[in-house]
Amino acid sequence: MGNHELNHKNRWLGVFAILLGLIVWEIIAALIIRYPFIMPSPTDVFSAFLDLLRNGTLFLDFQASLVHFGLGLGAALIIGIPIGIGMGWSRKFDAFLDPVIEILRPIPPLAWIPFAIIWFGLTMYSAGFVIFIGSVFPVIINTYSGFRSVPRIFVEAGKMLGCTKNWDLIRYIAFPSALPSIAAGIRIATGVGWMCLVAAELFGVSNYGLGKNLWQYYNLHRMDCVVVYMLLLGLIGLFFDMIFRYYIDRQFLKWRTGEVA
Repeated sequence: MGNHELNHKNRWLGVFAILLGLIVWEIIAALIIRYPFIMPSPTDVFSAFLDLLRNGTLFLDFQASLVHFGLGLGAALIIGIPIGIGMGWSRKFDAFLDPVIEILRPIPPLAWIPFAIIWFGLTMYSAGFVIFIGSVFPVIINTYSGFRSVPRIFVEAGKMLGCTKNWDLIRYIAFPSALPSIAAGIRIATGVGWMCLVAAELFGVSNYGLGKNLWQYYNLHRMDCVVVYMLLLGLIGLFFDMIFRYYIDRQFLKWRTGEVA
């Protein structure tokens, strides 16, 4: 049996697990608990989803959340990758920044919310800042680890072939070697940043947002709508991860599996 057939069967196993979960959920919610505030059934959630689609709220929420997420993750990549490269390449730079990074890294992103409001006000930039705090450290740590793990023989071979400047060694030798670790850091940062989205939008940075309206519907005791937003957050996060894995693993890291065609 080929790999394609195995993968096809495995996909059907996943579909079966989802269908089974929905059936169990419907039985528990509709026949056992019978109280939508505690546990809305899948049919309640689907009906709420259709209502939200009709009034156009979901598209506006997704649009706002995507802006907040893009600001935070984009800033994390722009700042985190160069810092990780510097720390991984230069021991002096590492000794200089490491104490600061290690003090700030354990602080939960939610602890920065008061300063986000003070510094940026109730704007999209404050939400982006909270997401940035959650995303930047995985990028820094994984980029640093990737550069620290570059085999010295690669660097020496690069010098023998004419790469004598630090910039050339980083660009042509160290960065390609560290790319799998950097990609893993970006993937982790994407997940962490998306999880920070709900908290980043709770304090009213805009009238729309998946996290903002999730809490708003909780205040209205519309738990069916709350579950809609929960599932959307999970599905959108999964979509981002699948897109990332496709373009990074299959387009930029094909050499790891020997797929060069």
